[in-house]
Amino acid sequence: MTDGTFLRYVALGDSQTEGVGDGDDTGGLRGWADRLAELLARDSPGMLYANLAVRGRLAGQVRAEQLAPALALDPDFATVVAGFNDLLRPGFDADATAGQLEEMFAALTGRGARVATLAFPDVGRITPLARPLVPRVRALNARVREAAGRYGVVVVETGHHPVVTDPRLWSPDRLHAGPLGHARIAAAVAEALDLPGADDSWTRPLPPPDVPLPTGLRAELRWAGAFLGPWLGRRLRGRSSGDGRGAKRPELLPVVRVEEPGVR
Repeated sequence: MTDGTFLRYVALGDSQTEGVGDGDDTGGLRGWADRLAELLARDSPGMLYANLAVRGRLAGQVRAEQLAPALALDPDFATVVAGFNDLLRPGFDADATAGQLEEMFAALTGRGARVATLAFPDVGRITPLARPLVPRVRALNARVREAAGRYGVVVVETGHHPVVTDPRLWSPDRLHAGPLGHARIAAAVAEALDLPGADDSWTRPLPPPDVPLPTGLRAELRWAGAFLGPWLGRRLRGRSSGDGRGAKRPELLPVVRVEEPGVR
């Protein structure tokens, strides 16, 4: 980092960092990390950005597959967000998952990079059927905060703001942020990093919806049939949404700003 600006940003993680929910595989995914890179590049026009994230990856897979390539890119800033896929597994171990993240924190900060990560929101407030996962989310968040504290890693907290549970911030699968959600995550990270021009506007509620948002048992059953069922089917077959996929942006490249009116 020179004169308070980042020169090389590398993002590690799974589907959220890859950008699932913000665009598609035909037109391309954007996502909060891409949006954050654009915010960083406003003050660092020559900044380079790589995104090594791949959907479906467990925290251990992120460490095993992405850490060495990330270190080879010599970042002065990195984001590490993983673990949500782990807590969805029957044998989830919060200590082991956080340990994988801590290894990445240690390696990246040890090379002089500033590192940021995200705490996960209360999934039970987003999807009522996910309430049994809430203790796991809290346990993982607590351990990640402890690990981050040991290495000076910035932890971006979003879960205590009511707007985070607004369905309009989420994609239909309720597991990934939608475009509005990805934009708000990028803004939250920017505020946590104290970037010029960043503020807490990302915490403010959206205006009232034009039409009532779907709620109740019928909406839950539709969601379960459209998204939960297929996800469970992949797990039973030992498959992952990331099978056969590689990083979308494995090399450091200049950042091209995307103009998108109406997404805040």
